[in-house]
Amino acid sequence: MWISLGWLGLGLVLLYFGAEWLVKGSSRIALKMGISPLVVGLTVVAFGTSAPELFASVQATLNGKGDLAIGNVVGSNICNIALILGVGALIRAIHIHSQVIRREMPILVVASLVFVGMLWDLKIALWEGIILTVGIVIYVTSSLRQAKKEEHTEEFDELSKEDLNQVHDKSVKSWFSNLGLVLLGLVALAYGANRLVFGGENIARAFGVSEAIIGLTLVAFGTSLPELVTSVVASIRNQGDIITGNAIGSCIFNILAVVGITACIAPISALAISPVDLGIMVALTILIIPFMWSRRRLCRAEGGVLLCIYLAYITYLAV
Repeated sequence: MWISLGWLGLGLVLLYFGAEWLVKGSSRIALKMGISPLVVGLTVVAFGTSAPELFASVQATLNGKGDLAIGNVVGSNICNIALILGVGALIRAIHIHSQVIRREMPILVVASLVFVGMLWDLKIALWEGIILTVGIVIYVTSSLRQAKKEEHTEEFDELSKEDLNQVHDKSVKSWFSNLGLVLLGLVALAYGANRLVFGGENIARAFGVSEAIIGLTLVAFGTSLPELVTSVVASIRNQGDIITGNAIGSCIFNILAVVGITACIAPISALAISPVDLGIMVALTILIIPFMWSRRRLCRAEGGVLLCIYLAYITYLAV
């Protein structure tokens, strides 16, 4: 048991640092290429912080643990909306960029409903994975095209001094150092996912807990740690765009990229995922739309409501 807990802890640590390195390196490369911070948050950072879910889900599926893979995605989306946005709003009211309400939220709602529809037969087939993967390619491509059409010079003024220096540093050394961070992050994510799933499986067997519950709670929370840390830091710095862009963007990537790519590698069978879990994920996605629409911000009271929903959900799973 202690060995399994050790592997689980090592996996979480590697996933956290792997995501940090991947996000830092890829974000700086994107900023060097003139992509705005908001779009970087919705695409590059969102994908980077969803990388733990991707690696963990692929590893679980290859091991025949489809419930763990799907539970990870569903639980992570619930965690992103209820816990991460909730904690961020409790620290400081979050300003919501109009693009998130107009574009990203409708995309997330449609993606969530399509995902639930695909999972109605308790599996994600290869052709369904291809559809989801094509969806993420279209989403990223359209986001980058839109970014190139708009001016975002004022957004670059809000970057940290370190990141601004990176934007203006066009040296070969700078490019290679950031590429090195990306590669190091990918290696840490791959091995961390392997150890996380290995330790989680053993703990589930020891306590007689289903793999679906482990995926919805422990693995989902662990793989959402990068988003949670980003949310807390961004809220303290009063950078609401980063919080919402990261959380909502990660939810989109979890469904389209994580499930899509995983199903393309191997079909996913999830027999123990409850309609209640899927319903809560969709309900939370729809609930935050009026929260965001009112005064274009998430206030502390709304953050408290989201956090209470998350705690109630975890309690429901535990009993």
